[in-house]
Parts: sequence; structure tokens; C-alpha cells
Amino acid sequence: MMSGYYSQIFIIMGINILLAMGLNLITGYTGQLSLGHATFMGIGAYTSALLTKAGAPFYASLLAGILMASFFGLAIGIPTLRLRGDYLAIATLGFGEIVRTFLNNLSITGGPNGIRAIPLKTNLTMVIILTVLCFYLLYRLQSSRLGKVMRAVGQDEIASEATGINSSYYKIMAFVIGAGLAGLAGGLYANYFRYINPANFTFNKSIEILCMVVLGGLGNPFGPIVGGVIISALPEILRNISPVVSQYRMVLYGLTLIVMMIIRPQGILGGSGLFSSPRREGHFKLFRLAKEVIRNADS
Repeated sequence: MMSGYYSQIFIIMGINILLAMGLNLITGYTGQLSLGHATFMGIGAYTSALLTKAGAPFYASLLAGILMASFFGLAIGIPTLRLRGDYLAIATLGFGEIVRTFLNNLSITGGPNGIRAIPLKTNLTMVIILTVLCFYLLYRLQSSRLGKVMRAVGQDEIASEATGINSSYYKIMAFVIGAGLAGLAGGLYANYFRYINPANFTFNKSIEILCMVVLGGLGNPFGPIVGGVIISALPEILRNISPVVSQYRMVLYGLTLIVMMIIRPQGILGGSGLFSSPRREGHFKLFRLAKEVIRNADS
């Protein structure tokens, strides 16, 4: 009932929302700045594409892409446990460049030419169902004890450890789950566009995903939906306004994002209390108190 053009836009929206939800768990919940999220998407895309072309069932190839991306999330999460802020960002950026170099030089991945003629398996209904299901699970995670502990680690890791929380365990868990969601998005992407190459999963794509999370509202469960919809739809909306606007749509797209960040730097839903309860702040009073006790003891 929908034209191919609009169907493709909604599929791209769903894939971007999945990517943003995964990064929001890593950055918004546990406070880890990752600049290699597109790398996990690429790992899932290549794994799923190779298995699908080999004749494997589509859902089995999707699951394999999720597991492979999660494995690499675990592999990068463990050695970077003690890194924070800019150092962690540089480490994840370096990991992304390493993976991209391998993809460009391995014969099984097609090198810089990528993989062509991937079977078309992804459709709009499938993307909607998987996106809604993943959002529901992450929303339940936020209100659970696990989600509250992850938020506590993101707000103050030292105070969390002072209360007996193993912050390393929860940071790795966030990395693994977030990478798995990116792998799922990559598998859907590969089996819809039917062609992938290393240029699809570069640093620029990671920055685009980070923009979705920050624009929607860092740490808000609805933030990835808002950010993913805006960044996916805005270029197409500008394209259809007029020929002049279409010619400069990417310039206007960038200016729009800059203006929105100046007006609301915390994101559209960040700090507004929308869809979130201010009472949750009470869960972190204990951690802030523990931090003050530690500071007083040191002094």
C-alpha cells in the first residue's frame, strides 16, 4: 500500500533507530563515548550478507550477525575498561579503522568492491516489528534494577563502585548489547540494499549515529526514536520542498542541526521530564552521598 520511495525511508528510519538505541545504551546509560558504532553495524552486515549468499536462512544469518557483533563488542570492551572520555573514543575509533582495513583487504569480503547481489530479505513489516520489539525490551531494561545500575555507573563510576557495584561488568554488558543491536541493524541494511562495501561503515556513519542520540536526548529511551526520525527524514523533506532547497539541502540540514543544538543542547527530550519520571533522581542520591564521603575521607 506504500510506494517504494516512502517504504525505503521508513526502513532507513527503523535501521537508524536500532543503531541509535544501541549507542544510547552505551553512551547515554553507562557514559562510554564510542566512535566506532558503525563498525559493529558493518560486522553484522558482512556476517549476515555472507551467510545469506551462502544459502543460510535469513533469520539464522541475522542472529549470526548479532552474535558476531556482540563478540567484537566484548572483545573491545574488555581491554578498554579503564579508559574514559576521549581515550575511550580514540580506542573505539582505532578499532573501527582496523576492522575497515581488514574489510578492504580480505578476499572473502570482496575488498573495496564489497559484496554484491545479496538476497533481498528485509521488508518494512520486519523492520517495524524488530524495532518495536527492541525498543520494548530496552524500555523495560531502563526501569529494571539492571538499567538503574547502568545509569548509576554512567553518572558516577567511583561512587557506584563505593557502594559495591562492579562497574566493569555493567559497562561490558552495555557494550555487548549495544553492539548486538548495531549488528542487527547491519544485517537488515545488507539484506535490503543488497550491496555493501567498507565505505558504508566509516567514522562518518558513527558520528551520524551519535548525532541521533544527542539530538533526541542522551539517556532518554525515546531519544533515539526522535533523533533517528529527524536525521533520516530531514534530508528527504528538504529535497521535496523546492529545486533550490533541494540543491542546498545538505547545507540546510547541517545548519538545522546546529541551530537545534544551540537552542536545546541537552537534546529534544533530554532533561525535559517528558516520558521520564523525575523521581528516578532519588535512586542516585546514595551514590552522590558516597562520593562526598570518599572526598571527605581523602581530605
